[in-house]
Amino acid sequence: MGGNKGGRASVVPSIVKQALAVNRRPFPWLKAFSAGLAASLPIIIGLLFGNLEYGLIAALGGFTYLYVFNIPYAQRAKKLFFVVLGMMLVTALGTVAAPYPLAVAVLMGLIGAIVIFIFGALRIAGPSAIFFVLVFSMTTGMPVDPGEVLLRAGLVFLGGSLSWIIAMIGWFFDPHGPEKDVIKRVYFELAAFLDSVGTEENATARQRMMSVLHEADETLAAGYISWRETEIFKRLYVLKDHANTIFMYALDNFSESREKLPPELGDTIRGFAVSIDQKKGESVSGKILQPNEMDENVSRLFAKIYDADAIMNEPTGKINQAIQISKLSPKTIFGGAFDKNSIVFITSLRFGFVTMIAAIIAFQLDLERSYWVPLSCVAVMSGATIISTYNRAIQRALGTVIGILVASLILAMHPSGYLIAFLILILTSITELFIVKNYGLAALFFTPNALLMAESTTQGSYNFAYFASARIVDVIIGILIGLIGVWLIGRKSASSRLPHLITKTVRSQAQLLLVLFSNQGEGFQARESRELRKMRTNLTNLETLYQTASGEIPVNRKSLDYYWPVTFSITQLGYLLEDCAKATERPVLSDEALAQLLYVCEMMANAAIRKRSPSIKNIPEIEGFPSIQKYLLKLQKALQMDRNVTL
Repeated sequence: MGGNKGGRASVVPSIVKQALAVNRRPFPWLKAFSAGLAASLPIIIGLLFGNLEYGLIAALGGFTYLYVFNIPYAQRAKKLFFVVLGMMLVTALGTVAAPYPLAVAVLMGLIGAIVIFIFGALRIAGPSAIFFVLVFSMTTGMPVDPGEVLLRAGLVFLGGSLSWIIAMIGWFFDPHGPEKDVIKRVYFELAAFLDSVGTEENATARQRMMSVLHEADETLAAGYISWRETEIFKRLYVLKDHANTIFMYALDNFSESREKLPPELGDTIRGFAVSIDQKKGESVSGKILQPNEMDENVSRLFAKIYDADAIMNEPTGKINQAIQISKLSPKTIFGGAFDKNSIVFITSLRFGFVTMIAAIIAFQLDLERSYWVPLSCVAVMSGATIISTYNRAIQRALGTVIGILVASLILAMHPSGYLIAFLILILTSITELFIVKNYGLAALFFTPNALLMAESTTQGSYNFAYFASARIVDVIIGILIGLIGVWLIGRKSASSRLPHLITKTVRSQAQLLLVLFSNQGEGFQARESRELRKMRTNLTNLETLYQTASGEIPVNRKSLDYYWPVTFSITQLGYLLEDCAKATERPVLSDEALAQLLYVCEMMANAAIRKRSPSIKNIPEIEGFPSIQKYLLKLQKALQMDRNVTL
């Protein structure tokens, strides 16, 4: 009992330390300036036309740019277009619902829940629901006039469209920049993986390699346009496939090796990765000396690496590999996330409910500008885990309190006209610079930015002391509601669902094994099969669930230490099965071998749900795919349970 109390007590200083930590990511200068431009330009245009109010409303659409990330331009265009439509819709809803406090509270919860669900299901990076709720809230705080619904929505649409244009300008200079970046990372991780062979870092490097290959698949699928196959895209696609070929060869031949590979292998691949950015390919095969002595497997590995160098410099006409893109349909993705055991679904319900309660409490307390309470609640709950939620609370509290004081000083000067536009440009840019460093630092600048926009659109009277104290009280109330809501509803929701989802995922892998290595008749495409789609969905949900469980408070460290190798083995097995589904030729196993495979998988699935250790069973040999056999055995061993561990 005493040890447990000590463990819990140590959590508090650890959380505070994490919340105040500043990471070492580089400042995104270009994105920061572009975000400031997207927020301030609508105001400048409004001033040029003699209407500051319209410019400020259009600037709400400028929040669209904050959803820009380094994703393919084809995907970016679609994503931002729907963000613009969403901003326009919440503006219309806020204008119409403003006279009805209860409707505002309910809609705020619904908007938050729906956006959290969509972003979570699609695994979209970005600020998720916070700016949709912010725009809705700020609209409800404007002078009540439902008759202006079309005008306000139209202005926000115009501001968002301007952000869309700014975000897409890079396409004219480097239309496949994001795809190049991910392929470069694939080869850098491949070099790190080969360097790790024979060391204790091999398992971690292997996991990173599989993860970046999966990311590359998703990135290329997102950037693929069927009616516009450019030579650059085709070359990148072939390079990704070849990186996978090298990785699978190394996995099959060196995964159990205790000896390190020649360092020239990693050096060659790193040199090649750097050359991907060059306009004209420059061969690196002649720059790296091979070791004087090497065995046949290492020699073949060198040959495969030099093949990648040849692909980079191959004339376009000789690259005749067909592009085969496989991705889950939105229906499949949302169907998999819309499940009672899906952490995405559970999180979205919790988010919407707590936001709604925060809004109702704020209205009942009759607070002026009461929407700052649910906004603070939303900002706190936007953390991916319970620990990150507590980090957000500390960061939000410190950053916002200081930010409110800064905002009070700015508003005390009664800024107007172009000064407002300039301040919003500066504050938005600084926010984007610091959001990659620490959320609290970003809140310090985002808070006065949002308050400046909100107070300028409402045109109300201003009193320094009253304003500062009222906003600080609002923020503290919102933070407390968010923390209490997350603690009461979600503190153990992820870890309690791990056994069920592990069982479900293993069974889906068993179904995929059956269709991969049995005769399914002519014309069967494993990469388009229902079984593969089901396994992908379960793997995505399992990875998200484990990450969420690792951030719970209190955390059962022994339980997580047990589930980590299990999740790790399932994830890697899933990657191997998906890679196998792309193969044109696969062995057809005998009925006995297939029956044994299904038996082994069902034994593991039953052991997981019953929290028991499965007995180690023989795994049939799968010709041409030895790694699948190895990882099935590893999964059996990972599921062996220590009697001292309570799950």
